[in-house]
Amino acid sequence: MNLLKTINPENVSEQEAQQYTKREAGRAVVIDQDNNIALLYVSKENYYKLPGGGIEEGEDKLLALSRECIEEIGCDIEVLGELGSIIEYRKIFSLNQTSYCFLAKVKGSKGIPDFTESEKKRGFEIFWVPYEEAVKLLSDNKATSTEGSLYITPRDLTFLEKAKSLIK
Repeated sequence: MNLLKTINPENVSEQEAQQYTKREAGRAVVIDQDNNIALLYVSKENYYKLPGGGIEEGEDKLLALSRECIEEIGCDIEVLGELGSIIEYRKIFSLNQTSYCFLAKVKGSKGIPDFTESEKKRGFEIFWVPYEEAVKLLSDNKATSTEGSLYITPRDLTFLEKAKSLIK
């Protein structure tokens, strides 16, 4: 998958990064029948993000992404194509994360998210918005967490920008 960006705002050295936990994640720009995009709002930390999450042992990228979309946005998806990957070096968590992002559409009807306890505590909510509004919500970021402001917002804006020409 094509590497779109490396996010390293805390200037993690190669030597430091070798000690970090490695994590892979599947993410998606998911569109519905009206061409609205799924965004998760993390209300307790005041930022928006794309659906997706960690790839568990034994899962491939697409299986993990499908599972995460069912959990986070309550929808089965059909993957339309690859958008690219982003590497993040998160010093605050000693984490080296690679996110693989896809363009996908809702398959069937929308359901209800099944948020984890952690996601519920962080105030996760699902929104379906037009592309331009999704970009504006992420661009106007006022995240109260380092994770949201330094990593998630620039990562997901990059994925949205990559998807723009593919969304009809």
